[in-house]
Amino acid sequence: MKTVIVTAGLIIDQGKVLVTQRKEGSAQGLLWEFPGGKVKEGEEPREALRRELREELDIEVEVGRIFEAVFHLYPQYPILLLVYHCRIEKGLLKLLGCHDLRWVNPKELKGLAMPPADDPIRNRLCSSEGDRSTGSGEEVLRS
Repeated sequence: MKTVIVTAGLIIDQGKVLVTQRKEGSAQGLLWEFPGGKVKEGEEPREALRRELREELDIEVEVGRIFEAVFHLYPQYPILLLVYHCRIEKGLLKLLGCHDLRWVNPKELKGLAMPPADDPIRNRLCSSEGDRSTGSGEEVLRS
Protein backbone atom coordinates (compact mmCIF):
# COMPACT_ATOMS: atom_id res chain seq x y z
CA MET A 1 0.00 0.00 0.00
CA LYS A 2 1.43 3.37 -1.03
CA THR A 3 2.06 5.95 1.70
CA VAL A 4 0.21 9.22 1.16
CA ILE A 5 2.24 12.33 1.97
CA VAL A 6 0.24 15.04 3.73
CA THR A 7 1.40 18.50 4.80
CA ALA A 8 0.08 20.73 7.56
CA GLY A 9 0.84 24.26 8.66
CA LEU A 10 1.61 25.16 12.24
CA ILE A 11 0.49 28.79 12.29
CA ILE A 12 0.94 30.55 15.64
CA ASP A 13 -0.07 34.14 16.30
CA GLN A 14 0.07 35.80 19.71
CA GLY A 15 0.44 32.42 21.40
CA LYS A 16 -2.57 30.89 19.67
CA VAL A 17 -2.54 28.06 17.13
CA LEU A 18 -4.75 27.98 14.03
CA VAL A 19 -6.87 24.84 13.63
CA THR A 20 -9.52 24.10 11.03
CA GLN A 21 -12.52 21.81 11.11
CA ARG A 22 -13.06 19.34 8.29
CA LYS A 23 -16.26 19.63 6.30
CA GLU A 24 -19.18 17.43 7.30
CA GLY A 25 -19.40 14.39 5.04
CA SER A 26 -15.66 14.35 4.28
CA ALA A 27 -13.28 11.67 5.57
CA GLN A 28 -13.07 12.19 9.34
CA GLY A 29 -15.68 14.93 8.94
CA LEU A 30 -15.98 17.66 11.57
CA LEU A 31 -12.70 16.71 13.25
CA TRP A 32 -10.28 19.56 13.98
CA GLU A 33 -6.85 19.55 12.37
CA PHE A 34 -3.83 21.63 11.54
CA PRO A 35 -4.63 23.08 8.09
CA GLY A 36 -3.08 21.54 4.99
CA GLY A 37 -3.64 18.58 2.72
CA LYS A 38 -2.31 15.90 0.41
CA VAL A 39 0.79 16.34 -1.69
CA LYS A 40 0.17 15.63 -5.38
CA GLU A 41 2.50 13.29 -7.23
CA GLY A 42 5.68 15.14 -8.18
CA GLU A 43 4.81 18.15 -5.99
CA GLU A 44 7.31 19.50 -3.46
CA PRO A 45 5.75 19.31 0.05
CA ARG A 46 6.26 22.99 0.94
CA GLU A 47 4.66 24.07 -2.34
CA ALA A 48 1.80 21.63 -1.70
CA LEU A 49 1.24 23.28 1.68
CA ARG A 50 1.17 26.75 0.11
CA ARG A 51 -1.35 25.50 -2.48
CA GLU A 52 -3.56 23.79 0.10
CA LEU A 53 -3.69 26.87 2.34
CA ARG A 54 -4.62 29.04 -0.67
CA GLU A 55 -7.38 26.59 -1.64
CA GLU A 56 -8.75 26.02 1.88
CA LEU A 57 -8.27 29.41 3.56
CA ASP A 58 -7.43 31.94 0.79
CA ILE A 59 -4.11 32.89 2.42
CA GLU A 60 -0.51 33.09 1.23
CA VAL A 61 2.02 31.75 3.71
CA GLU A 62 5.75 31.65 4.20
CA VAL A 63 6.67 28.05 4.95
CA GLY A 64 9.53 27.69 7.40
CA ARG A 65 11.33 24.82 9.03
CA ILE A 66 9.70 21.49 9.74
CA PHE A 67 8.15 21.12 13.19
CA GLU A 68 7.34 17.39 13.12
CA ALA A 69 7.05 14.38 10.81
CA VAL A 70 4.50 11.72 11.80
CA PHE A 71 3.87 8.33 10.21
CA HIS A 72 0.38 6.96 10.90
CA LEU A 73 -1.26 3.80 9.60
CA TYR A 74 -4.94 4.47 8.91
CA PRO A 75 -7.12 1.49 7.87
CA GLN A 76 -7.44 2.93 4.33
CA TYR A 77 -3.74 3.76 3.79
CA PRO A 78 -0.63 4.91 5.66
CA ILE A 79 0.21 8.62 5.76
CA LEU A 80 3.37 10.60 6.37
CA LEU A 81 2.31 13.92 7.89
CA LEU A 82 4.86 16.73 7.48
CA VAL A 83 4.11 19.69 9.73
CA TYR A 84 5.86 22.99 8.96
CA HIS A 85 6.03 26.27 10.82
CA CYS A 86 4.17 28.85 8.72
CA ARG A 87 3.46 32.54 8.83
CA ILE A 88 0.59 34.25 7.05
CA GLU A 89 2.01 36.78 4.58
CA LYS A 90 -1.14 37.86 2.77
CA GLY A 91 -4.90 37.40 2.87
CA LEU A 92 -7.71 37.18 5.37
CA LEU A 93 -8.81 33.75 6.54
CA LYS A 94 -11.86 32.48 4.63
CA LEU A 95 -13.70 29.17 4.99
CA LEU A 96 -13.23 27.87 1.44
CA GLY A 97 -12.32 24.23 2.08
CA CYS A 98 -13.23 23.71 5.70
CA HIS A 99 -16.28 23.91 7.97
CA ASP A 100 -14.84 26.21 10.64
CA LEU A 101 -11.60 27.57 12.09
CA ARG A 102 -10.36 28.65 15.49
CA TRP A 103 -7.35 30.21 17.13
CA VAL A 104 -6.69 28.20 20.32
CA ASN A 105 -4.14 28.13 23.12
CA PRO A 106 -1.96 24.99 22.90
CA LYS A 107 -3.57 23.64 26.08
CA GLU A 108 -7.04 23.97 24.46
CA LEU A 109 -5.99 21.48 21.79
CA LYS A 110 -6.51 18.68 24.33
CA GLY A 111 -10.28 19.28 24.26
CA LEU A 112 -10.63 19.11 20.47
CA ALA A 113 -11.58 15.97 18.54
CA MET A 114 -8.67 15.52 16.09
CA PRO A 115 -7.51 12.77 13.70
CA PRO A 116 -5.09 10.28 15.30
CA ALA A 117 -2.18 11.42 13.09
CA ASP A 118 -2.43 14.88 14.70
CA ASP A 119 -1.99 13.53 18.25
CA PRO A 120 1.85 13.68 18.33
CA ILE A 121 1.73 17.32 17.17
CA ARG A 122 -0.92 18.19 19.74
CA ASN A 123 1.05 16.41 22.49
CA ARG A 124 4.26 18.22 21.60
CA LEU A 125 2.50 21.59 21.58
CA CYS A 126 0.87 20.86 24.94
CA SER A 127 4.13 19.79 26.60
CA SER A 128 6.43 22.29 28.21
CA GLU A 129 9.11 21.27 25.67
CA GLY A 130 6.69 22.05 22.83
CA ASP A 131 5.90 25.45 24.29
CA ARG A 132 9.60 26.34 24.15
CA SER A 133 10.18 24.90 20.67
CA THR A 134 7.26 26.48 18.82
CA GLY A 135 8.49 30.03 19.02
CA SER A 136 6.94 32.74 16.90
CA GLY A 137 7.94 35.27 14.33
CA GLU A 138 11.06 35.14 12.21
CA GLU A 139 13.05 32.59 14.19
CA VAL A 140 10.71 29.71 13.32
CA LEU A 141 10.94 30.44 9.61
CA ARG A 142 14.70 30.20 9.24
CA SER A 143 15.69 26.92 7.61
